[in-house]
Amino acid sequence: MRQPDFLSTRATPATPSTMATNAVQGNMRATNATNATAATANSGSFSSVFQQVQGDVARFIEQGGGSATTLNPQGRAYLEQSQPVNVLGRISQGGEIGEVQQQFLASIKPWTQETGARLGVAPEIVAAHAALESGWGQRPLRQGTGEDTNNLFGIKAGGKWQGEVASNLTTEYEAGSGTALKKTERFRSYPDQASAFRDYAQVLLDNPRYRAALNTGADAGAFAQGLARGGYATDPNYAAKLTQLATRLQRTAAAE
Repeated sequence: MRQPDFLSTRATPATPSTMATNAVQGNMRATNATNATAATANSGSFSSVFQQVQGDVARFIEQGGGSATTLNPQGRAYLEQSQPVNVLGRISQGGEIGEVQQQFLASIKPWTQETGARLGVAPEIVAAHAALESGWGQRPLRQGTGEDTNNLFGIKAGGKWQGEVASNLTTEYEAGSGTALKKTERFRSYPDQASAFRDYAQVLLDNPRYRAALNTGADAGAFAQGLARGGYATDPNYAAKLTQLATRLQRTAAAE
């Protein structure tokens, strides 16, 4: 087998000129090695900082936003520059609802009012739940063809479900350790948003596990805790995220 040129075993006798050249090259290699080590260290430091910024932004999005000033400057820059669609809309200094959010809330308002009346909870709480699960309608569950499933609440398709089904990648959290795992799950698919809201209400009404969430009125915390304790989601912080977002929407509605 032919060896690469840089592995050639053939030696060349050393001369004064080649010795000097070798000395210079040796110094260059030593300098390059030092620079490479420093670059690697700097790269590792940057990678660590970048991963932290990504984590902060991901938590910010999952918790429904709030004011962008809660992020550090690197986080705000990453949020603005790296999101192909800013699911938070334009966040003002005071944390007001952005344009994207307002459009989403307006599009589902008839259904949140109907569903809230059926469940005995404030419509803003229903809207917050839809916003949390769908990323303000910007991260919909889709069919393999790319068609929207209209599943705004992340309801899975169990054995009793007779309707359309779509497989999607989702994040699940292991009980006890809280470790996040990516899994492909089967979700329900609906012909329109109205069907999605009505099925969502029926799921909560029919399942005794969610009884504590019903008829909680404007108490976002009680509703969220009722869902979490009933096993609606595996995220250990689910109730806190939903409570925070619902409270924010209630404050906005009260101020209008």
